[in-house]
Amino acid sequence: MLNRRELVKGAIAGGIVSLGHTCIAAPEMEPIRIALRQTVGTREKVAGMIAVIIDQEGTWIETYGSSGVPGLPLNVDAVFEIVSNTKVFTALLLADMVHRGEVAFRDPVAKYLPVTLHEHAGPITLLDLATYTSGLPNMPGNLPADWWAAPDPMGDYTEAKLYEFLSSYVPKYEPGKHYEYANLGFGLLGIALARRAGKSYEELLIERVCNPLGLAHTRITLTPEMRGLLVQGHDVAMKQTNFWNGPAMPGAGFARSTARDLTAFVKANMGLAASPLREPMKRMLEVRRPTSLAGTAAGLGWFITSDGSEEIVWKSGLSAGCNTFIGFSPQGRRGVVLLSNFLWQPIDAGTIGVAIRMIKPDFHSVDFNELYPHS
Repeated sequence: MLNRRELVKGAIAGGIVSLGHTCIAAPEMEPIRIALRQTVGTREKVAGMIAVIIDQEGTWIETYGSSGVPGLPLNVDAVFEIVSNTKVFTALLLADMVHRGEVAFRDPVAKYLPVTLHEHAGPITLLDLATYTSGLPNMPGNLPADWWAAPDPMGDYTEAKLYEFLSSYVPKYEPGKHYEYANLGFGLLGIALARRAGKSYEELLIERVCNPLGLAHTRITLTPEMRGLLVQGHDVAMKQTNFWNGPAMPGAGFARSTARDLTAFVKANMGLAASPLREPMKRMLEVRRPTSLAGTAAGLGWFITSDGSEEIVWKSGLSAGCNTFIGFSPQGRRGVVLLSNFLWQPIDAGTIGVAIRMIKPDFHSVDFNELYPHS
């Protein structure tokens, strides 16, 4: 497998085409092609990677390997679990609802829930949830200790079980003061926004984000068409994995999407495509709170990492069998979408480092493991 230094040097990956299907010469894509081939390596017959590079000159895709499904091409329309990238969509829903005057950042989340929350020096606000600073733990404490090892770990975890945990949990930290990665927080945020809107989280996501941005294949519930385009995920040992479901916390990380849709989403956030969500997207980067990693702040859903000369706005996602990344540089005007249907070492944090260097090749080395819970 390609080591980290080689990946950094090469940055990303299979025939170069634009999303508009026009061949474009892009010499800088050659090291990306090499890097993808070496990363996928001997897995190419059952698994692969997709990399999309976005800048002001155009949009290019490189693919290498397999979807893992006979007859299904690994291309911009293949459907992946995007897992925690869903958090950015949930944060955008919050920014949009604030922009419309439907909620306020400082609203206590309990205002929109059918359960009373214990407080630690004050109520947990919607802003606390969206910036990973709610004081709540990463996952509900009434899950099994090895919940992540189950084939569909959150599939039978209900809202009732979530409320049962929340009604008894006493936060250890004051809201807004302590960073902790936040599946539970974003799950709760998605529930609160959906209840305020009087519809399901998925209905709200489709109405407020997917339809305005033309994201026809970004959904929680797979449409028949999306099911036919679904890749097969693989774990580190290259065993086939099941896709995850999360009926109690869909806003935390249970969306599915494609390279085509994620590219449109990143372009809109970069200002390279007209978007009715332009102002809420800008607002997502204006609010920042410190994280446990020096040089990295939490915006709304996004992480923002700086090397002193340039910022990278990004979010990653990791399931049992898919590894994903979306990100861009507001200053460098370059973005990346990276999708794989297998887990590769170093898991997730290594993917972040590689993808960030696709945006800015000379970006300094960062140990992104610091941001995530250690099992």
